Amino acid sequence: MSVTQIARMLFSSRMKALEKHLTGGAELQRKVLRNLVSAAADTEYGRNHGFSDIKTYDDFVKKVPINSYEDVKNDIDRMRHGEKGILWPGRIDWYAKSSGTTNDKSKFIPVSKRGLQHLHYAGGTDAVVMYLQNNPNSRLFDGKSLILGGSHSPNYNLKHSLVGDLSSILIENINPVVNLFRVPKKETALLADFEIKRDRIARETLNQNVTNISGVPSWMLSVLTRVMELTGKKHLEEVWPNVECFFHGGVAFTPYREQYKQLITSPKMHYMETYNASEGFFGLQNDPEDSSMLLMLDYDCFYEFIPLDELDKENPVCVPIRDVELNKNYAMIISTSCGLWRYMIGDTVVFTSINPYKFYISGRTKYFINAFGEELIQDNAEKGLEYACAENNAEVLEYTAAPVFMDGNAKCRHQWVIEFAKTPDDINKFADMLDKKLQEINSDYEAKRYKNITLQPLEIVVARPGLFNDWLKSKGKLGGQHKVPRLSNNRDNIDDILSMM
Repeated sequence: MSVTQIARMLFSSRMKALEKHLTGGAELQRKVLRNLVSAAADTEYGRNHGFSDIKTYDDFVKKVPINSYEDVKNDIDRMRHGEKGILWPGRIDWYAKSSGTTNDKSKFIPVSKRGLQHLHYAGGTDAVVMYLQNNPNSRLFDGKSLILGGSHSPNYNLKHSLVGDLSSILIENINPVVNLFRVPKKETALLADFEIKRDRIARETLNQNVTNISGVPSWMLSVLTRVMELTGKKHLEEVWPNVECFFHGGVAFTPYREQYKQLITSPKMHYMETYNASEGFFGLQNDPEDSSMLLMLDYDCFYEFIPLDELDKENPVCVPIRDVELNKNYAMIISTSCGLWRYMIGDTVVFTSINPYKFYISGRTKYFINAFGEELIQDNAEKGLEYACAENNAEVLEYTAAPVFMDGNAKCRHQWVIEFAKTPDDINKFADMLDKKLQEINSDYEAKRYKNITLQPLEIVVARPGLFNDWLKSKGKLGGQHKVPRLSNNRDNIDDILSMM
């Protein structure tokens, strides 16, 4: 019996339990809320907000406010200095460093012991469970997993707490048995310098039997490119004949899909999207034929959703899972066993199915362009670029876009900086097709583009090779889970990037 067959048997009970997601999602969430509130009733936050009196969801809404990072920052700072029982019982030792806020360079997201098991590792386990369920001939565990992660951040460590990218925290705390099935070695996986790390990972894995890879598409592509450089091979399956799956997340896969198809031509290759963030593990692509993800409803996470048009209101409408509607843009709110209560994570989602609850990530609450009432979101951008690339035989590697509020001729437009893996023959034609597709899928954008009255045709600046990586490196954000901001409502990022052209 193969190792994969043994693993399949061990996961059989979880395969059965996942069936409750198909029809009983609302009840799963009621249990999660009850358990979380009960567990934290005697914390400082729980006492201050009357957790012991919360019996229903309506009670929860009345007693607990919606929180941003700024709202809980002081509590988290106290926890990082060793105080116990503030947002979650006991002392929390680990904090995931995430991208900063308006006032701070970084956010420090608490990662409790319970959260590690019932949020983060639970998602990783279910990714494997679902993959094995969908692929009965898999030999996943008969080789190694190449897991690409981030690093620790010792400069942020305090006497009573440690900081790192979420992926490094997961690697540091993982069950030792898992290390038998993963590469690279721990010291390499936790290196901070990505350029050194990618070379070492490539060299350490060349002669391994890698069956699956996990990581952010952009950074994984950089590692795999190095593997191809060292081996002189054209396709990845020539190096790893048994590679069969890429578990990916962190950024949209659309801009990278064609590059992976060219790199890995094996017919047995599969792709599975995951939604794992510093704050928790929230979704998994459970159907290979459906790009939307299943919302994981029995982890230590209670979900709420704010319609995007309510977001700027003083008292926005907020609904639990039972009240969500299809094809509507929502900002996601979470409460977790890491001590985040009604916390606005910053992501926006759209539901494609109810019972089971399936969704896709449509963007970020802060990554959009609405300078002229056009309400352009990341999902629009991804679809527009996908169309323009298909029509022009082009491939996008990285991009960002922002408004030009008014040029010397009093004209307003959107400016896109795009680094191509394959540059279109006619950049003007590419820009025109992108512009027309955005009008087709976004009526607000179409209205603002009408007869060029409000918005002029969009402008594309072709980035030099390596521009975005150089920019990330200048910010100390090369590798790990760091991402290029796709859309911005101001010009801070794009002007910074353009200054490095």
